[in-house]
Amino acid sequence: MTKPTPLKKFIVEVLGIDLDSVSHHERWLSMLGGFTGIFAILLVNNYFLSGWGAVLLIASIGSSAVLLFAVPHGKPSQPWPLIGGHLVSALAGVTCAKFIPDSHLAAALAVGLAIGAMHYLRCIHPPGGATALAAVIGGEQLHALGYQFLIMPVLINVVIILLVAVLFNFPFPARRYPQGLQHLFVHEIEDATELMKPQEIHREDIAHAIQELDIVVDVTDEDLAKLFRLAARQARNRHLAVEQILLGHYYSNGGDQWSVRQIVDESMDRNQLIYRIVAGTEHRGTGVCTLDEFARWARYEVIRDGNHWQPAPA
Repeated sequence: MTKPTPLKKFIVEVLGIDLDSVSHHERWLSMLGGFTGIFAILLVNNYFLSGWGAVLLIASIGSSAVLLFAVPHGKPSQPWPLIGGHLVSALAGVTCAKFIPDSHLAAALAVGLAIGAMHYLRCIHPPGGATALAAVIGGEQLHALGYQFLIMPVLINVVIILLVAVLFNFPFPARRYPQGLQHLFVHEIEDATELMKPQEIHREDIAHAIQELDIVVDVTDEDLAKLFRLAARQARNRHLAVEQILLGHYYSNGGDQWSVRQIVDESMDRNQLIYRIVAGTEHRGTGVCTLDEFARWARYEVIRDGNHWQPAPA
């Protein structure tokens, strides 16, 4: 891949153009999934709705289809944002349509309230704004439904598109939806923290990893690199400082592979420590390391409480 010129890089960053590509197989699966979902929605809606209101509502579900089939692992694509986002937006839209005579004010307020409610309920789903709008400007047919609009057609449409997304994506391990379902079948082979130090991972490595996933990731490689740096900083802050490591005291690293080490000896300049493992992994073992290495390993000092170890009081 040729390195972009500074002008091209500036244009790409300002316009937000995603240069990370997925395979043609992934693109065609997204297209076919969207077709299947919306075709099922249309079959059901033809029995209940017609006219402009139906067009607006199906348009909002069409936006959901883009998320569920093109970005199935994105946060706004997950079941709670999908269900909660559409329902709370429909509630805001119907309420504004019933009690605010001015349609312009009602439409604007419905979308604003929908956004606020989705924030507080932690179910942000961008197509929900279109659902709120449809409830206000969808015409008499939708207005006549009143709050029944939340059940039919909104909830019915949401359930249909959700079921299609689960069933359609299931045969493809990298696309299994929702994200929690994928975790039941796909297990991490190795822990990235054991492979290398945080500073050895560069932005180009993250971009390459995204490309290997062969699925649209709704966060940029730059954002991921920033998150990794912040996580690495937090990990460093979580460990003890070298001046907190004292002869004779007990320390633990916590986590699944926890152990408790006691400092039993140290060199005159404190460059080398000798410790023994008194509990947990490699119990009864001993070891030698530098003070810095021990400080990076230790998360907190511990004391014995009967048969248990607990963090020492600050």
